[in-house]
Amino acid sequence: MSSKKSDGAIAFGLVFAVFLWGANNAGTKYLLAVWPPIFTGATRFLCAGLIMLALFRWTNWLGEQRALTPLLRRQLWWRGGLSLAVYVVAFNWALRLTSASHVALYLGAAPVWALLWEGRPERNWRTLQRYAAAVIALTGVLVLFYPALKNGQGNSWIGEVLGLFVSVLWTNYGRQSRVLGASLSGAQATAHTMWRAGFLILPLGLAELHGAALTWRTDLFLVQLYCTLASGVIAFALWNSALGSWPASRVLLFNNLIPLSTTTWAHFCLGDSITPTFGLAMLLIVFGVVLGQTNWQKLLAWSALPPE
Repeated sequence: MSSKKSDGAIAFGLVFAVFLWGANNAGTKYLLAVWPPIFTGATRFLCAGLIMLALFRWTNWLGEQRALTPLLRRQLWWRGGLSLAVYVVAFNWALRLTSASHVALYLGAAPVWALLWEGRPERNWRTLQRYAAAVIALTGVLVLFYPALKNGQGNSWIGEVLGLFVSVLWTNYGRQSRVLGASLSGAQATAHTMWRAGFLILPLGLAELHGAALTWRTDLFLVQLYCTLASGVIAFALWNSALGSWPASRVLLFNNLIPLSTTTWAHFCLGDSITPTFGLAMLLIVFGVVLGQTNWQKLLAWSALPPE
């Protein structure tokens, strides 16, 4: 009974994180029309990580801290911090160059990459299921990518390529977070990973400001504040906490909801339109992920299928 309740709490936390991330993606797109991408990400993640460390230091809201061994410190720099830093740079530039809904949809394919990453090809139905799911999801990616490649206008196609790259980076970060979650709580791993990621890319962010004045407005500040606290602190803590209990591919399944959440926020807040191409791509990617994640033998009791 307690296991079911725990799983339900984890699932609810992930759905809430997806809701916060949808608003974050739309808000970041709005912010990046004015602010430089790397500077925006560096300051946000540096501040979010330091805020979480302060909460650990002066409250018990996030639980108890575990002592960091030299090995853990190195892992937090190179497994957590570096992987998140690369993701942040790619993600913000992708948002700068293409729509928030497109970037979110590419992220929706992350569970398929996670499944492929978790096991080598074998001569069984599970391998066939994984690779069929990958082909279908990749078809959805190509449907989304083709108009930008065909038109070749501006830098939108670069944004599409970065969006696809971002989904792979997100999968990698999930795997690295799961390794860290074996020794640290999700919240503590998030705190230490975030400030390190922000620190690593801060010099690049400051270089973006060279010779350019940063625009300060109340609305931009409030959006950055929301993204730092709601998306940066709360959502990442919930996500990393789930990775400590579930496999990365199962947690990443909730990425399916990020495109829906992002598209809804972007439609109502930014006036983004929903095109037929986007709808078809979304159906293909979601179908591919569901195909890859579902235990069809158990669900449909296909006794004719050989065991895995």
